[in-house]
Amino acid sequence: MLLFFLIEIKDASTTMAGKTKITQTKPMFGNARSFSLRATRRKFSPNLQNKRIYVEETGQFVQVRVTAGELRTIDKIGLPEFLRRHGLSMKALTE
Repeated sequence: MLLFFLIEIKDASTTMAGKTKITQTKPMFGNARSFSLRATRRKFSPNLQNKRIYVEETGQFVQVRVTAGELRTIDKIGLPEFLRRHGLSMKALTE
């Protein structure tokens, strides 16, 4: 009996779940330690938030998925400056 398997090849430009589009922040892995110090593997997920941010230069809202720490930085310096520091443009968010 022959078995056929479908293999799906994903585009490299798509991001994995739990990863931001701007800074590529992804989950970290470590150990959960019980009272007896038994180590079991666990995942530390980033604090991802979906936000609509108003950009004064263009006069429109942009929807981004950022971590809470990145959101504080965006509030401080603005989205265009944040993107410039990470080597991206506004067009990168709309794609």
